[in-house]
Amino acid sequence: MVGPAPTPATLYSAADVAKALRCSEWWVKEQARRRRIPYCRIGGSYRFTTEHLAEIVRRYEVRPTEQTRPADPPQRPATRTTASAHDGQSPVVLRARPPRRARKAGAPESSAA
Repeated sequence: MVGPAPTPATLYSAADVAKALRCSEWWVKEQARRRRIPYCRIGGSYRFTTEHLAEIVRRYEVRPTEQTRPADPPQRPATRTTASAHDGQSPVVLRARPPRRARKAGAPESSAA
């Protein structure tokens, strides 16, 4: 006795999934390309089933922690110093490097340290 033929699964495109998840189509394709989300590759395109969509939502779900209030943010030091500054010496003043375009236009950077 032969039973009824199974119904084919509904397959959704990356654009359909992106619309359902309210994200970009690029993000969906990138996650599939990096194998971070489940998918089917049919006809050279990423295709997703309803089960795939549910699994994607589960993978990116964030659960609350046991902590009732957020922890106090770590205190940052007032100034940045090097390890040698802790030896009782005065702190070393750090200076930002000039942007690349400014360095290319001018003379070569000197290595005065």
